This record gives sequence, structure tokens and C-alpha cells, in this order.
Amino acid sequence: MKNKLYLVLIFIFLIIMVINIPVFAHKVNIFAYVEGDRIYTESYFNDGKKCIDSKIEVFDNQGNKLLEGLTDEEGVFSFEVPPEDVIEGDLKIVLTASMGHRAEYTISTGELGDTISVGSAKEEFEEPVSVISPEISSLDLKEIQSLIEDTLDKKLELIMREIKKSQEDKISLTEIIGGIGYIFGIFGIIAYFLSRKR
Repeated sequence: MKNKLYLVLIFIFLIIMVINIPVFAHKVNIFAYVEGDRIYTESYFNDGKKCIDSKIEVFDNQGNKLLEGLTDEEGVFSFEVPPEDVIEGDLKIVLTASMGHRAEYTISTGELGDTISVGSAKEEFEEPVSVISPEISSLDLKEIQSLIEDTLDKKLELIMREIKKSQEDKISLTEIIGGIGYIFGIFGIIAYFLSRKR
């Protein structure tokens, strides 16, 4: 009887391990960013493999579908930023990969608004300027420098947020070994109490 119980427990343990490994291996991720007047998405599985020919859908915050398309061989899909009158709040980008794997990414209106303001700032700087005094030109250089720094800070903030998110999502080898150790510990406790019952 005792040997059968151990065999059943080992069999259950092996089934749990076999079921969990593919789940972690096929988790899908999507990352999106705004560059100029376009939004770019990059899609990949947890093991780094690109999501090829996967469906991308773009929704507004009311749940209305704005557009859809497929990723290319690099897992990339891009589209033009929708006009302001079409966008009502944030944009939600939904990735549906093979075997029903799904991920979402939200682009806030702030990120979209930055693109519009940067574009209008470019228009202001492109206007022809007559003779400029040294005081005014140094002031403009400071404004340009602060505008560039603000834009870079916002772009780097997105990248840092994605890096932090990807680090949180990954399961390290020590966590896997620790989980196996916990399972063996539970089996040890069960075996201890079963042996005391006899």
C-alpha cells in the first residue's frame, strides 16, 4: 500500500511538471512604442522566438476596434497614429498568437499627445528667422535642449518600464529549482505523517 502511494505521488508530481513547463515556455509578450506619426509593435514568445503572422487588433478605450493586421517575419507590426477625432483616450493593442496565446499593451493618450506636440514644435523651429541677437539665440538653445531632454526622458521611461516588466515576467533557474525543492519538501512531510500513522 505504501509503495503504491509513493508511485501515485511521484506520478502526480511528474504530470504537474510536464504541464507547467510548456505554459511558461509559450507565454507571449507585446511591446509598442510611438515614433513620429507611427506606432510600432514588437511581439515575441518568452523564449525570444518572434510571433510571425500573429493577429494584432487596435481598440480605443471604449472597446471600438480601430484596425487590425498581421505581424511580419520579425514579429513587427506598425500603423499610423489614428487622428485625434478618432481616438477617445488610450489605445489598447491586443496580440493573438498561435494556439490562442494572447497579450495586451496600452498606449496612453499622453504618449500619443507627445508625438503631436513634438511635431508642432518642429514646425515652429522650421520657420525662417530674421537676425537673432545672442541673448535670444542662447535662450532658444536652452529651450531646444530642454525639449530634447524631456522627449528623451519620456522615451527612455517607456524602455525602462518594458525592461522592468520583462525582468518580472521571467522565471529564473533558481526559482524553478526552489519550486522543485518545495514540492519534494511537501512530499517529505506527507511521507513523514504516513509513516507515523503506521
